[in-house]
Amino acid sequence: MNKRGSGILLHITSLPSPYGVGDLGPEAYGFADFLARAKQRYWQVLPLNPIHPVYGNSPYSSVSAFAGNTLLISPDLLLEEDLLSSKDLEGFPSFPEARCDFSKAMQYKEKLLSWAYQRFSRHGRGREVFEAFCSENSSWLEDFSLFVVLKDRFEGKVWNRWPKEFRDRNPASLSAVKKECGDQLNREKFRQYLFFKQWQSLKDYCQNKGVHLFGDLAIYVSLDSADVWANPGLFKLDTAKRPTFVSGVPPDYFSETGQLWGNPVYRWNALKKGGYRWWSERIAHNLKLFNVLRIDHFRGLVACWEVPAAEDTAMNGRWVRVPANDFLNTMKKNFPHLPIVAEDLGLITPDVREVMDRFELPGMKILLFAFGEDNPMHPYLPHAYDKNFLVYTGTHDNNTVRGWFEGDISPADKKRLFRYLGREVPAEEIHWALIRLAMMSVANWVILPMQDVLGLGGEARMNRPAVAHGNWEWRLIPGQIAPPLSERLLEMTETYGRG
Repeated sequence: MNKRGSGILLHITSLPSPYGVGDLGPEAYGFADFLARAKQRYWQVLPLNPIHPVYGNSPYSSVSAFAGNTLLISPDLLLEEDLLSSKDLEGFPSFPEARCDFSKAMQYKEKLLSWAYQRFSRHGRGREVFEAFCSENSSWLEDFSLFVVLKDRFEGKVWNRWPKEFRDRNPASLSAVKKECGDQLNREKFRQYLFFKQWQSLKDYCQNKGVHLFGDLAIYVSLDSADVWANPGLFKLDTAKRPTFVSGVPPDYFSETGQLWGNPVYRWNALKKGGYRWWSERIAHNLKLFNVLRIDHFRGLVACWEVPAAEDTAMNGRWVRVPANDFLNTMKKNFPHLPIVAEDLGLITPDVREVMDRFELPGMKILLFAFGEDNPMHPYLPHAYDKNFLVYTGTHDNNTVRGWFEGDISPADKKRLFRYLGREVPAEEIHWALIRLAMMSVANWVILPMQDVLGLGGEARMNRPAVAHGNWEWRLIPGQIAPPLSERLLEMTETYGRG
């Protein structure tokens, strides 16, 4: 992690695909080829866990911190494995080319995955490998598959509103469901098997190309998840399994009432007493998937903002200390070469910096934030960086560089930007000007959203945090990555010693 390098941020759903959303099929391998040609060292993606329309299809709100998003399974690869026939793929619906159609894609792939399971059940080829997968992942897979089956049985209700014997995991009741619903449980396990098999194949391909996969770990998990249902003692819940405190951040410059996220918060004393087993299993699981992990909202591992569950805003919360040093020492003991990046954006207090420095965890710098005030030593200006950082033009939560330049930047900010660049730059070239600033900095890592490499405007923004729907939908168009683009990125990468 202390080598100079650069990479691209592009979530899997943003890849081209004829099936409504990007997937782990041929276009993913083609993107890995592009990264290798341009000598990019990293491919960063967003969380790969299951998504749901109720949460706006956000990859940061999931029913599992361990399971994979089966919407990403490639029908083309299932065809190669003889789990689908060419006839199965005839006449698929018409999907938009430049946007994800999550709803229609879910309906379509539900049908394909059901056919694939039927075919697998009939011919039985690969059953030993499937059973080995189930055994190796039983610590989370058993609970997850049971959770999905029960959630379907109880019409999608949040698990703490299920009948008491299932809410509280009565052993006899769960055992009866396992006997009664064996085929349904196997179907869910099979889908997870397909996802992780396809992901591992892509990871192996990337490794052979010299491309490292960079994952994202949301610090909190959703209340309505298999994780909280299976481990209620690790979260601050009452006797009816309702949260007593929820997550958020306090009021700041961006929000007068703070941000109320609503996730249940951890009982850190219970986690510590158990040797942080759940967290260790979670990190071990993700390190099988990725070479590097970013922990979203890292400051919550030092002190977290807890808000009483009855509150409507985050204003009346409190900071609660987390045993950060003990936790990270345990993780370092379990994973001696712990490749973690700390998402340290927002209001970061000295105690968070102290923990990051002690464990030598790289933080993040965002160029879009660098020109908002007249401060020649602003921490996001490239000349103020240290080596142990990742510099981004922007993240998935920001506008694109061009969208920011054309619609968000103030005249004063633009003047400071041009002064820093030493010249005025037109909108069609501003993305390359900021990419150059990032590449030439001393920061060890540069990560560029694919939209910024392409110079796309605000229409290509991935997420608008204050907007509930319509996010996460942007996609590459087939053929959009042309050879001149690869060549220009390669030249800049080599010029600044990041190849």
